[in-house]
Amino acid sequence: MSIPESVQSTATSSPAAAGPARRPGLILAFLSVAGFMTFLDVSIVNVALPTIEQKLDISATQLPYVVTTYGMLLGGFLLLCGRLADTYGRRRMLQTGLVLFALSSLVAGLSQEAVMLIVARGAQGLGAAFIATSALSLLTSNFAEGAERNKALGVWGALSGLAAVAGVTLGGLLTDGPGWRWIFFINVPIGLIGAFVAPMVVGESKAADRNSSFDIAGAIALTAGLVLLIFTLGQTVDDSDVPTGRITVGFVLAGLLILAFLLIERRAKAPLIPLGIFRRASLRAANMVALLLLGNVVTLFFFASLFMQQVLDYSPLKTGLAYVPLAVIVAVGAGVASQLVTKIAAKPVLLVGLLFTLGGMLLLHRTPVHSSYPTDILPAFLITGLGLGLSFVPLQVVAFTGTKENESGLAAGLINTSQEVGGALGLAVAATYAFRDLDKLTSKAHGVPELVHQARTTVFHDAFLTGVVLVAAAFVVALVLLPFTKSSDAPDPSQLHG
Repeated sequence: MSIPESVQSTATSSPAAAGPARRPGLILAFLSVAGFMTFLDVSIVNVALPTIEQKLDISATQLPYVVTTYGMLLGGFLLLCGRLADTYGRRRMLQTGLVLFALSSLVAGLSQEAVMLIVARGAQGLGAAFIATSALSLLTSNFAEGAERNKALGVWGALSGLAAVAGVTLGGLLTDGPGWRWIFFINVPIGLIGAFVAPMVVGESKAADRNSSFDIAGAIALTAGLVLLIFTLGQTVDDSDVPTGRITVGFVLAGLLILAFLLIERRAKAPLIPLGIFRRASLRAANMVALLLLGNVVTLFFFASLFMQQVLDYSPLKTGLAYVPLAVIVAVGAGVASQLVTKIAAKPVLLVGLLFTLGGMLLLHRTPVHSSYPTDILPAFLITGLGLGLSFVPLQVVAFTGTKENESGLAAGLINTSQEVGGALGLAVAATYAFRDLDKLTSKAHGVPELVHQARTTVFHDAFLTGVVLVAAAFVVALVLLPFTKSSDAPDPSQLHG
């Protein structure tokens, strides 16, 4: 299939000929590495959390902020960054994000106390928002819808899923090796070099009907609402005795801000999100599933890392290596899904993946306090990993089915927002439920190691149960709301190896 003219030249003012010669393999590799770095940072801190807790004196119930601050800024700014990329240039915004991400990673690695680290993580999230939308919209504008784009999205989906697992593995290796600060320092050269070489790899790309006006009010209302919602959820598990009235006010204000955003979008001349895009059933359902599924993913890695180190007494390195089979099986599942979505509808592939994920989370929920890795942890990881791999790829394909070229930045912003906001919200909800009786359980243990381990196991079981509920909800949404359609552009199997 040839590439449509609208994709070859995404704007009359910036033809493709003005950039470097189009090299699809190099473009895909470069954009995938950029996206991989941002996905990696969602989970790379998890294995290092017990060490960070000790070194920077962060309480157990405040640890989620180290993860959710990144996710809340990333999710909150994705939609605005997607629009900026469509208007001012996707490559330019990609370079901006890479530089910001590299510099904030440097600050995070140099952090001497909790607030400095959490603020740096927020800045990382903002840089990642520029990177994720720009890279994904550059990918969709460089590959035509159908077989070519499905294969490219398959690679992207596989790497986005693999990064979540690779993050905890690499985090363990770095924490036990040069130290936890290197989980941030490693991003610095990658980000700066990526920003420098971007013009040599991919041409500039803008939406053909871009508008220089922006829905600033809508962007502020949505971002503030999402950030306040996630922050307020985090306060419900904070051990600093936050007044109930303040938490209630936080939820009310978050709701009012999101409602205000919807009202603004209905009247804005150039809305941040044209609400009519949600008439597309596949995009609507895909974003709902992404929000729920990624809520489970972030919950899984956060609490599984704590379980292995604080209950099973694994070192950070051993914890990281324990995730290697999970990383491998995610890649295998994604590879299988990448082939299947070009031959059959994405919906059955996604449903099967969600069922495997559900089964694996149920096994984790039942892991005993004296768990054996080969008989208890590994089977749960393998089943969950296979399910995640089978789910990530069709989810990306469904989200972009029918997307027009000038909507690629918006669609990228929507699916990434759902993933990152879902991850932050899912972890906040799981932590709220799991940590609700932490003080009571800990006091009953009276410092006896066996009883302390049992108390922590109870907490982590509740967190995994929250993940089960999230995946079950995602399955119901996909089953009921996702259209059962097969792409007319699905390639012949022989084309997949051409």
